[in-house]
Amino acid sequence: MNNFLTALNSKFTDSNLFNDVSGRIYLDQADSPDYPRVVYSIIAAPKEKTFTEQYTNILLQVDLYSAKSAGTSVMTTMYNDLVALLDDQPLTITGYTLVKMEEENLVPTTQILSAPLPDGTTGLLVWHVDFEIVIKKT
Repeated sequence: MNNFLTALNSKFTDSNLFNDVSGRIYLDQADSPDYPRVVYSIIAAPKEKTFTEQYTNILLQVDLYSAKSAGTSVMTTMYNDLVALLDDQPLTITGYTLVKMEEENLVPTTQILSAPLPDGTTGLLVWHVDFEIVIKKT
């Protein structure tokens, strides 16, 4: 899984999405209180076997965060750049072959904060985007 995460991190670096969030892309939890930002996590990674091959079917969740005061254009830009970066795109993973990488689901939500952000915003836009990624060991 380390090789997959390394490849994914490389894919994020210097992308349009990376620029959208000023480099604030994190694995599992954010290290910064600033918005906008992206947090991605592996939700599941079961192994699947055929008679001759073994695959890992990864469910990747990418959460896009933006202050509600920034408006939906920030979210739609991040979302479009994320999809352009990952959906049905190549990914070079040391020791593995990418079989597929496809967007599976989008769940847009709004969160109400218990304390306002520095700009006075009390709400966050949060879009959860799921990708199914299938890899096989080479």
